[in-house]
Parts: sequence; structure tokens; C-alpha cells
Amino acid sequence: MNNDILKGKWNQFKGEVKKEWGKLTNDDVDMINGEYDKLVGRIQERYGRSREEAREEVDRYFERYS
Repeated sequence: MNNDILKGKWNQFKGEVKKEWGKLTNDDVDMINGEYDKLVGRIQERYGRSREEAREEVDRYFERYS
């Protein structure tokens, strides 16, 4: 999913993202604000994944919504 689409649909995705990655806090979700790189970084941080693992996980997640 492209960053512009994610930003535009962020309000729709916020709840689903929190369900998928339950370790993300409300503050994390607010800080991410629809930015792909911030989402990847927070998942990397909260779940101890490498940057590439987090990126692949996010990409797979959003492929389901494309």
C-alpha cells in the first residue's frame, strides 16, 4: 500500500492496526498518523523485529486490504 493511500485511510485502519498489533498503544497509533515508516518502526520496536521483518509484516497485512 502506498504511503498516500495509507495516510488518507488512516482513520479507517487505526482500529484494525491496533487489533493486529496489540502491543501498539494509543499514543503509538496517534504518533504513526498514517505514515508507513513510522508504523514499521513502531512494530520493529514493540515486537523486537528487524526493520526488514517489520516491513514485510506490514506489507503482508496491507496486501489483504488492497
